[in-house]
Amino acid sequence: MKITKVLGLSFLLFAFIGTSFPEAVHAKDPAAVLDVFGHEVQAGARYLIVAPSTDNTTTLAVTINSQVLCNSDVILSTLNESLPITFSPVIQSTDSVIREGTHLNVNFAGPSAMCLKGGVTPMWKIRFSTTLKGYIVTTGGVDRLNRFKITKFEGDNSFYQLSFCPLSETFCECSCVPVGVNGDNNLVPGAGPLLVMFEPDE
Repeated sequence: MKITKVLGLSFLLFAFIGTSFPEAVHAKDPAAVLDVFGHEVQAGARYLIVAPSTDNTTTLAVTINSQVLCNSDVILSTLNESLPITFSPVIQSTDSVIREGTHLNVNFAGPSAMCLKGGVTPMWKIRFSTTLKGYIVTTGGVDRLNRFKITKFEGDNSFYQLSFCPLSETFCECSCVPVGVNGDNNLVPGAGPLLVMFEPDE
């Protein structure tokens, strides 16, 4: 009898907390990532990743270093060479908005039939380059194993930064590292963060 009363009181207390303080039960969603026009970035929509040049005189954009998406290196180049990309949450959700800190797959949105036929994807991943003697961002990634995230750049809230979040083992939550640019304009993990914005590709 005492156990029943205790359970009943516990249920009423939880119900009271849930109705009186909804934020105690439902965590607030992380902030939405916004494009250059202040609109929420949408999963699956096409965007250009743009960045200011080091002297702030021109706008640069993310693209690839070859004519084919298959196993190409991701680089920073002029705006007229930009390629659209799409973001998709690693964990599927009914929320269509891309949010800060969410683990994402990043894909180029160009023609990829030839890549897929060869078992290669236009998804971003990290690989070791024997030529550059370091890790770089390339295409050919695998879903869930190549996680990136977008966060506000701490030094300037008008910009975002991309980070790579390695997953070395099934139960490993390894630290995320910012994605920057090396001297050859390759996107690389572990460098000073590249300040980026997202422009709708219309």
